Amino acid sequence: MVSFGGWDMPLEYTGIANEHMAVRTAAGLFDVSHMGQIEIAGRDALAAVQRVSCNDASRLAVGQAQYSGLLTPQGTFIDDLLVYRLAPAHFLLVVNASHIPKDYAWIADQIKPAGDAVAVDASSRYALLAVQGPAALTTMQSLTGVDLATIKYYCFAHGEVAGVRATISRTGYTGEDGFEILIPPQSADRVWQAILGAGQASGLIPCGLGARDTLRLEAAMRLHGNDIDETTSVLEADLGWIVGWKKDDFNGAAALREQKAHGISRKLVGFEMLERGIARQGYDVYIGDGSAPGCKVTSGTQTPFLKKAVGMAYLPIEYAQPGTEFTVDIRGRRTRARAVAMPFYKRAR
Repeated sequence: MVSFGGWDMPLEYTGIANEHMAVRTAAGLFDVSHMGQIEIAGRDALAAVQRVSCNDASRLAVGQAQYSGLLTPQGTFIDDLLVYRLAPAHFLLVVNASHIPKDYAWIADQIKPAGDAVAVDASSRYALLAVQGPAALTTMQSLTGVDLATIKYYCFAHGEVAGVRATISRTGYTGEDGFEILIPPQSADRVWQAILGAGQASGLIPCGLGARDTLRLEAAMRLHGNDIDETTSVLEADLGWIVGWKKDDFNGAAALREQKAHGISRKLVGFEMLERGIARQGYDVYIGDGSAPGCKVTSGTQTPFLKKAVGMAYLPIEYAQPGTEFTVDIRGRRTRARAVAMPFYKRAR
């Protein structure tokens, strides 16, 4: 167990590599109840969400979700989040655990000009479980009357799981098919135990933070605090696809439009090590004989499934193309690496 975002969280149950491989080949069960939930409702709720979220929430039908960013006026990340449209004028924002108070205060202040909309920190109302992997669908289907096969990626439905009212979304943070289940906290243990029982025959096991991190890195999913933060813009993080460029004004819009027009000086790239060694967060990056000022590894690990050392780092834009070679300082030794296309892992559809 480790301290994480103010919670005591399981780092691992049976080993990070074992849990990682279970998700890639069978299924894994994660308790991610530490994530925060902020609801925005009212006649002008859409306008409020459009102001604070960089993606275009007007494109969401009821029952759909999208990945987005909560941005500063400079177009950098206060946080990244998921936006669910629960009703025409009711949205649920899922944010990172360590940012809940800051995110809520920022959102509540920023939506005031939108009109009739109110934000509520609803985190205490929800527990959140995630079932991820090839066996997630069959495992979950045995516990619910909702036809899960009809739920498309980044869509959700309401129903019961193990007799408990739930919101079931086809989302995740592992690169695999799977579901995230919002349930009342008092029923979390009941649903957790039911999922463990239902998935036992197919190889489902409980998974902790360690495997969650290695899985998301293989899938090149950004981690706030590592790969994105208030010093990195959406375009620098290579996430321009989460910007609603045709929207009216939103936080960070002017800065991002200027960056899009004039270009950026650095970009987040994926890399794989060409020599023995694991590039960890914070390790210095060198291009040619000299250092690249401010360029450091943001995430890095030895991936259990791909069986190679990979990572992400910000590189000067002129060196950010796949195939570029550079070195990483691993405990005083310059170790060769090569930029590659992301994601590192992509499941077969």
